[in-house]
Amino acid sequence: MTPDLSQLHDIHLPAPISWWPPALGWWLLAFLVSVLIGLGVWLLRRHRAERWRRTALAELAQLRRRHQAGTVTAHDTVRSLSVLLRRVALTRFPRSEVASLNGEAWLTFLDGANGPLRDEQPFQKGIGRVLVATPYMATAQVKAEELLKLAERWCKALPGDRRRP
Repeated sequence: MTPDLSQLHDIHLPAPISWWPPALGWWLLAFLVSVLIGLGVWLLRRHRAERWRRTALAELAQLRRRHQAGTVTAHDTVRSLSVLLRRVALTRFPRSEVASLNGEAWLTFLDGANGPLRDEQPFQKGIGRVLVATPYMATAQVKAEELLKLAERWCKALPGDRRRP
């Protein structure tokens, strides 16, 4: 007995698999990639925002090495340090607030520019006072190492956010 093949129908294939909605694994992968991209952008911005601090601390370290090696005098160290602190202040604060400061106003700014040093007032009442007079003297007796430590503390204590308008 042979079957009657005329009554058989073609094989019906299922509909093709749709690309939407994606499987759960693709959703998790998309979420993970977006989180990693966001984290990378945040880290890059933070790294760029702190470039001024790394540069200032590197210049302070170089100034300290030159002073310890004896290639510059304490007087020249104070002059260079004064210029460096001015450059950092101009980078971090509006030019209209910083550029015209000198003398006691400059020392007051250095003490009040950040919270941790405000109470001690190391620039107005401490070793930092030499920044006002020493650059204009021919020679001076200065504890340059202490002044360099103070400048490093000041740079590290400055807020990291940009304060320019």
